[in-house]
Amino acid sequence: MNSESKKFLKEFLSQCGPSGFEEASQSVWTKRTRQYAQSVKLDVHGNAIAVLNPKADYKIMLAGHCDEIGFIISHITSDGFLCVVPIGGIDSGVLPGSQVKVQTEKGHIDGVIGKKPIHLMEEADRGKSTPIKDLWVDIGAKDREDALKVVALGDAISFAPNYMDLRNNIFTSKGCDDKTGAFVVSEVMKILSGKKLRKDIGVYSVSTVQEEVGLRGAKTSAYGINPQVGIAVDVGFASDTPSIDKRMVGEVSLGKGPVLHAGPAMNRALTKLVTDVAKRKKIPYQFSSVGRPDGTDTGNIQVTREGVATTLISVPNRYMHTMVETCSLDDLEFCAQLIAETILVITPKMDFIPR
Repeated sequence: MNSESKKFLKEFLSQCGPSGFEEASQSVWTKRTRQYAQSVKLDVHGNAIAVLNPKADYKIMLAGHCDEIGFIISHITSDGFLCVVPIGGIDSGVLPGSQVKVQTEKGHIDGVIGKKPIHLMEEADRGKSTPIKDLWVDIGAKDREDALKVVALGDAISFAPNYMDLRNNIFTSKGCDDKTGAFVVSEVMKILSGKKLRKDIGVYSVSTVQEEVGLRGAKTSAYGINPQVGIAVDVGFASDTPSIDKRMVGEVSLGKGPVLHAGPAMNRALTKLVTDVAKRKKIPYQFSSVGRPDGTDTGNIQVTREGVATTLISVPNRYMHTMVETCSLDDLEFCAQLIAETILVITPKMDFIPR
């Protein structure tokens, strides 16, 4: 990965933005993507939409969501500790001891997620995950009045930025789900800006919002764009770690390319086209099956208006919905390359009707 792309990836992953609080993330995404698009705009929900060939009638929509899991302050105790409720699906078992950032009107406030020490727990409770309602965020406040000087009810909280490079082009960070997908759809615009794109094909690259709470940004942005083709980029479960049941998610490894899928949300003709392009261009890819149509932005794009030919391309990810999600830089590059090459062969005359 070249230095400009990696710098953008690291800066993007360092932003804090749970669902409904994505402004900082979108600011970084739009600033970078604007260099490679003819226009970039934000809609009323906060989706960021970058466009190439905006006058073309035939539209291809790319979607990667920039929101991440997090929390929102629901109560502040008399002692100044912050009680929270989750935004998105969170495994409470990995939370104690985490460093977090509280998003306030005046900037970020540092904190940690605390719980009762194991030494003071009853024997029967020591092997159990502590429910989120029994955890708290400690910002070092003296009491409730002191806490309210810097935070407020309704402030969002996310895991603290923690990007780190591992071996073999593997990296770890909070928010890989799905800032890596939003990174990829920006990277596709960068690739296409240097290619000869058909004038009758419009490309709409969208950094969507509120995916973690119901695919909401994809639903509204797809309705507004009204594309003929939709490609969503999200993270998918890697199965190359101990205890993962490959019978559920297939053989998926970091560094072996993006994951293509079969399932109800995947237009078979479009998926075949992507697969054929991967083979012809010698871009490595993997394959997995998805039984549910509504687990990613693909599900909502597919059923907008009279229907869209959709497919999902996934970035393999270890440790989903934790603060140490782990992906491969190589997979991000392969994913962007595959999508760009696919767009370059699509024509308005292509038939994606299942037959």
